[in-house]
Amino acid sequence: MAITAAQVKQLRDSTGAGMMDAKKALTENDGDMDAAVDWLRTKGLSKAAKKSDRTAAEGLVAVTIEGGKGVAVEVNAETDFVAKNSEFQSMVADVAKAALKVDDLEALKSADLGGKTVADTITDKIATIGENMSLRRLQHIEGDTLVSYVHNAAADGMGKIGVLVATKGGDEAFARQVAMHIAAANPASLGEADLDPAVVEKERQVQIDIARESGKPEQVIEKMIEGRMKKFLSEVTLLGQAFVVNPDLTVAEAAKEAGAEITGFIRMEVGEGIVVEKEDFAAEVAKAAQG
Repeated sequence: MAITAAQVKQLRDSTGAGMMDAKKALTENDGDMDAAVDWLRTKGLSKAAKKSDRTAAEGLVAVTIEGGKGVAVEVNAETDFVAKNSEFQSMVADVAKAALKVDDLEALKSADLGGKTVADTITDKIATIGENMSLRRLQHIEGDTLVSYVHNAAADGMGKIGVLVATKGGDEAFARQVAMHIAAANPASLGEADLDPAVVEKERQVQIDIARESGKPEQVIEKMIEGRMKKFLSEVTLLGQAFVVNPDLTVAEAAKEAGAEITGFIRMEVGEGIVVEKEDFAAEVAKAAQG
C-alpha cells in the first residue's frame, strides 16, 4: 500500500526515528502504525524519543574553512563522554563540511549526508549511542584570509571552543595569535560599532546607579560614568582589549603593527547559554536505570 507523508510524520513524532527509517517501518508493515513502532523498537531505532527531553549541554564545536568561507557548528550531547566518541566526532566533522554549502541552520538540518538528512543522521546517532543530541548553531564568516583555532581539541578541527578570524593583510601567524586571544578573552564584538546597543545601555544604567550611590555632584557623576563606560568598551570589544601576546598594546594597535586589518571573527563555545538543571546523585542514577 502507498505510505503517506502524514503517516511518516506521525510515526516520526511518536518514536523520534529518522524519516527514511519511519517510511521503511511503515512499508515493511503495510502501514500498520503499531506494528511499525514495534519494528522500529526491534531495530533499536525508537530510542531517540525517550532521550529528547534530556538536556544536551555537552558535545563539540567544529570549525572548517574552504576557500574564503569558514563555518562553525555546535552539535550537543548530554555528556562529555560522547564528545570523545569517534563515531560522534566523525558525524560532527561531516556536519561541518555540509554546513559550508548552506546558508542557515534549517537548511543544514535538511542537507544531504550520505543519503540521509543531517537531522535524520543525528536522530540515528541518538538511537545508537543512547544520548540526546541536537544541532544547535551554525555561523558563517568570509574574508581574504581566514584562520581557525580550537581550544581543548578533541579531534582535528573540533573541541570545546572554536574560533575563526578573518583578516586583510598581515600573515596567518598573527591571525592565529588573534584567534587564540579571542578564545581566551571572549570579546562580545569586533568594535564598539558592532556591540549590541542594549548591552551598552544596560551597562550604562548600572554605572549610573553605582555612581549616584556615591552621593557626588552630578557633574562628577557624569565624568565617572564616561570613564567607566570607556573602560567597559575596552574590555568587551576585541579591538579595544589588551592583546594577550603583548598586553602593552591593544589588539587594534597590534594589528596595525602587523599590517593587518581584522574584519570579523566567530567564537563558539560548547553549551554557552544552556541552562542545565542540577539533580542529586540518586536522581541521576534513577534516570540512568530507566534508560
